[in-house]
Amino acid sequence: MTNIKAMYHGISNERPLATGKRVKDMSTSQLEISQVLGELNKLAPAGYALGFHIQYTTPKFMFQTYKKEWLEYYSQNGLLMSDPMVAWGFEQAGACRWSGLQDPAGVLVKAAEYGMRFGIVCASDSDGSRSIGGFSREDREFTDLEISTITAAVDDLHANTADQAQLSDETIEQLKKMSVMVTHPGS
Repeated sequence: MTNIKAMYHGISNERPLATGKRVKDMSTSQLEISQVLGELNKLAPAGYALGFHIQYTTPKFMFQTYKKEWLEYYSQNGLLMSDPMVAWGFEQAGACRWSGLQDPAGVLVKAAEYGMRFGIVCASDSDGSRSIGGFSREDREFTDLEISTITAAVDDLHANTADQAQLSDETIEQLKKMSVMVTHPGS
């Protein structure tokens, strides 16, 4: 299995900022983000939902690969407010297996009916900006290595998309297009 963090940083082309921070060259960042999302597809074969820089309940960028039927059911039944992953993600940072979450509304029980029997939630928080992702599989729990790999990828993507002032208009537009393509293939 490819280590996402090593792959992600291995092709990086960074440039320094006046603040001493480093920012990715935007043409490289688009490629890197696409590659990391592809690796997340492999690690979460039953799909994922990943929202970056959430304000209130709206992410700046959203990537979803869950089955269309689940996304429709989830939306039509307004499950966002009762989803234990969302609650955990707004209160914590790091990762937690779904089996460790309280699920009083039965959202994860229902998800299992759509082939998402096992999963994790990951959350990143920096400078008041929060990103949350849910990742699932049908066959087994995620291993500790898979969890740390996914968490590192989410943290890196969160950091690389945090300061939109450092992203070109072209890159922001490409991220939005990627979001639509990942969530709605064929669009």
